[in-house]
Amino acid sequence: MGTECSVRLLPVKRVLCPTDFSEPACRAIKAAAEIAESQQAELILVHVVAPIPALDTPSGAPAFDLAGYQDELVRSAQHALEERRRRRVPESVRSRAIVTIGDAAHEVTRIAAEEDVDLIVIATHGRTGWRERLFGSVAAKVVRLARCPVLTIPSPPSPHPEAKPAPVNATRA
Repeated sequence: MGTECSVRLLPVKRVLCPTDFSEPACRAIKAAAEIAESQQAELILVHVVAPIPALDTPSGAPAFDLAGYQDELVRSAQHALEERRRRRVPESVRSRAIVTIGDAAHEVTRIAAEEDVDLIVIATHGRTGWRERLFGSVAAKVVRLARCPVLTIPSPPSPHPEAKPAPVNATRA
């Protein structure tokens, strides 16, 4: 009883929301925007572009313009992120967008620390089975690595593949 909790939950002054442009991530942006609006906090949207491994040809020269391709991926992500910010974040919310290159979980937590973020809002994709074991979950890694509280927004449940909709009776008595 004598120890104090060192995690401060309120006030929230800065919210970070990473996105991979999926539908669950759009739901997380909506939640993050609502929190930022209610707390009069700044919202930082983040997208992380995965680094492209260099593949050499037998001659030792790169197979194509790797740097140019990576730059194009970043430009495309910046455009997409700005578009999400314009469409999904109310004008009343101070917001900005950051695109970076690297490992998603590490970049999200690095930016959160550098920006002195109070809360990370991240979507979970509900991945299970071999995909989860092989790739891991970015959200789970962020929860483990973050120095601030993390709010996870679950994906909506998908219908069970064996579930069939109930038949609709088209006849009227």
